[in-house]
Amino acid sequence: MKDGYARPTVSDMRGWLGRGEVLMAVGVIGVILLLILPVPAFLMDFLLAISIVSSVLILMTAVMMKRPLDFAIFPTVLLVSTLFRLGLNLASTRLILTHGQEGHAAAGQVIQAFGQLMMGGNFIIGVIIFAIILVVNFVVITKGSTRIAEVSARFTLDSMPGKQMAIDADLSSGLIDEATAKLRRKELEQESTFFGAMDGASKFVRGDAVAGLIITFINAIGGILIGVISHGLPIQEAANTYIQLTIGDGLVTQVPAIIISIAAGFLVSKAGVEGTADKAFVSQLATNPISLGVVSGASALIGLVPGMPLIPFMALAGATGFMAWRLGRARLKPQPSEAELAAAELGSKPKEDIEEPIGTALAIDEVKIELGYSLLSLINDLEGRRLTDQVRALRRSMAQEYGFVMPSVRILDNMRLPTQGYAIRIKEMEAGAGDVRLGHLMAMDPAGRQVELPGEHTREPAFGLPATWISDSLKEEATFRGYTIVDPSTVLTTHLTEILKENMADLLSYAQVQKLLAELNGEEKKLVDELIPSVVTVTTLQRVLQALLKEKVSIRDLGAILEGLAEAAPHTSSVTALIEHVRGRLARQLCWQHRGDDGALPIVTLSPEWEAAFAEALVGTGEEKQLAMAPSRLQDFIRNVRDVFERAAMAGETAVLLTGPAIRPYVRSIIERFRGQTTVMSQNEVHPRARLRTIGQV
Repeated sequence: MKDGYARPTVSDMRGWLGRGEVLMAVGVIGVILLLILPVPAFLMDFLLAISIVSSVLILMTAVMMKRPLDFAIFPTVLLVSTLFRLGLNLASTRLILTHGQEGHAAAGQVIQAFGQLMMGGNFIIGVIIFAIILVVNFVVITKGSTRIAEVSARFTLDSMPGKQMAIDADLSSGLIDEATAKLRRKELEQESTFFGAMDGASKFVRGDAVAGLIITFINAIGGILIGVISHGLPIQEAANTYIQLTIGDGLVTQVPAIIISIAAGFLVSKAGVEGTADKAFVSQLATNPISLGVVSGASALIGLVPGMPLIPFMALAGATGFMAWRLGRARLKPQPSEAELAAAELGSKPKEDIEEPIGTALAIDEVKIELGYSLLSLINDLEGRRLTDQVRALRRSMAQEYGFVMPSVRILDNMRLPTQGYAIRIKEMEAGAGDVRLGHLMAMDPAGRQVELPGEHTREPAFGLPATWISDSLKEEATFRGYTIVDPSTVLTTHLTEILKENMADLLSYAQVQKLLAELNGEEKKLVDELIPSVVTVTTLQRVLQALLKEKVSIRDLGAILEGLAEAAPHTSSVTALIEHVRGRLARQLCWQHRGDDGALPIVTLSPEWEAAFAEALVGTGEEKQLAMAPSRLQDFIRNVRDVFERAAMAGETAVLLTGPAIRPYVRSIIERFRGQTTVMSQNEVHPRARLRTIGQV
């Protein structure tokens, strides 16, 4: 300890070096140092051996991959290997130009061996062979890989909406769960990212080939000039020495470049994604014992080539061979028993074709959205407003507001629809339709007037308000004028919201009711056991809940609803009476739900004359009780209700109609036919603590 700082220990250093990101950072810094610092010939031999062997490893890994996703780090590997070769090129150039007068071994034995092997004693032959290899790499392999990457990137991006829609369709139909859908979406996004990265990374390979040609030309011309002018060598000797060194240097870098270009060709024809750099280098390059075994054999063979330095290649061969042996032992598994083999053989036998049961054709989708071809991009909006995310958020908000989870929404295409049209179906029947304009925004005047901006005038599909599709460039002006602006996916989602609210009662199935009962907490389960089915059947409970949802009353407080049924069911079997009693138990919720901005409940009362008229028009008893009012009287009632509520709407009030308990269901059955958004409450549903504010009287 000195000045408050602890000296790093050996164990600390081992811990740092054992971290993949530290080793990777050190390797990148080492490549940069190759561009700056001189490298001795013996170290150059070892680094060139690493370049050759690593290129073989990359190629074998690309060939052996069963899935492209297993080698998603390839663009980064391509970048690092290209930079490493360029660093070696610069370091070898420095050696050739500095010590070339010393002979053919001035830049190391690897470069000398490559030069002698390819030139065969004549530097013209070496130049020709090097030019051929360069052309093969640049014109054939590299150009082909680049083209494949470009086309693959384009087709992958074009097919993304369809693949995304298929995932959502499988999720909506229940074939996969949410976790599997999320994983598939992630893989799809990673696939598009990979192709984009490969499209750019292939340019590195092409640039590497061009750089190799330029560096070789500079080495040859510069070396001859230095040898003749600075060292006084005869021009023939200088040409023979420096060109051999230059050709050897070019070959020793172009051979790994060709190998990696081939690997790039394998990868871009498949695709790949996923993994951080340091972990992917370890898990994807050094976990296949077959690849490591091939690399070990190739390294040993290269070391046995006459003139090659034996120690670097044999060291790498031993290291990779040892790793392959260790990984092979780790992957060894116990041999299966005869019984297991027999079972596997039995399971592998082809099964006879079994006809799909006809009953599967009877299954229907509770909620379905059909999209025209041009609207498929809404499923994976690049700006983050994905239709699937909005539908998921809608189901969550409606579950919180109304007390039960809506069925999954299936989204699929329909080529018979207009290209920018959509249809919303409830139980296979069309419940709403409309069209949106991609790349535009819908602007609406809150006052209900027509928008005074250039664009396509239309009607908002959910509420029928005047609207206009405007271009994105007019967004700021529309905001300045106080218009409401929504994007296409929000228009569709709003329409879906209103349709779901109108059809909530139909979507609450018998199975949904049982699910709600099963999810109640422990104390409320005791009430369920006492009430169902001895006092009230599940079907009766379903009818009560459907009646509440039909009038947009939340059933989230299911415990209070069950308590109300427990109180009323022993005294009456009338479902209508049960519903009215339950509504009385929900008085606090109803008054809170319909309160005004000032906290008071705005009401329109029913005059005593109309109260008496409705009471006298009721005939029958129990479930057979019906309203028998003369059509002329009904027309007078409808006209009076319209006049009162239209005046209230002009004053900015959203009032409820207050009636007597006995006639409320029948008054509601009349009003819902011509003014469905009007709430009808009975006097029993007004909470004692609620403040009332009278707006008018019918």
